[in-house]
Amino acid sequence: MRKGQVPRAGDLGSKTEVNNAPTQERILAAAEELFADAGYEGTSIRQIALKAGVPVALIGYHFGGKLGVYRRVFESHAPTLIAERRAGLALAALEQDPDRRLAAIVKAVLVPMLGLRSAEGRQSLGRLLAREVSDPRSVERGIIQDLLDPIAAAVTDLLGATLPGRSAAEIHWAYQMMIGTMTFIMVDAGRIQRISGGACDPEDVDATIRHVLPLVLDGFRNGRVTNTE
Repeated sequence: MRKGQVPRAGDLGSKTEVNNAPTQERILAAAEELFADAGYEGTSIRQIALKAGVPVALIGYHFGGKLGVYRRVFESHAPTLIAERRAGLALAALEQDPDRRLAAIVKAVLVPMLGLRSAEGRQSLGRLLAREVSDPRSVERGIIQDLLDPIAAAVTDLLGATLPGRSAAEIHWAYQMMIGTMTFIMVDAGRIQRISGGACDPEDVDATIRHVLPLVLDGFRNGRVTNTE
């Protein structure tokens, strides 16, 4: 292939796969880190190709473009997170005591995500998920709707069964509060450690859960809407 020539599909053979990891895995790993740092809009195909050490054309060849590789990053990891959350919900559903069941539901939602902060090789994914959940343009991409909305419905259904008498609005606002707390912790870049003088460390998942869990549970138990009319 001549210097500067864009490779055709038939040219994309073993010579372009020179690193240890397979080409698609290298592209996905590079994309995940870059998207987590700069977001979807702040990351270019050229940056991904440079970091992965592949020609720009390979990304289109394997993934169809930036949105394709972005979606594939989520699709590569989401099944594991969803399976962890569903397993936690299944255990929660077995609890006969409503208070214990409520605590188990909250843990099923928070623990898998907060664990990404300290899990080796998964920190970028946690930041990326937090970015996508809070990105106003995420609706256009449909990733959260397709991958995470079904498990969100399972959570709110079980919350509704555990907290009878609560309105749909109360259940869903409580769920939103929990997700907001989790997302803020996921994207914290050291501020809570700084202002707490080191007393709070989001990397310590067990300690974070110990402190956050009772606060979230108190919101669920006592967050009733008062009719002031």
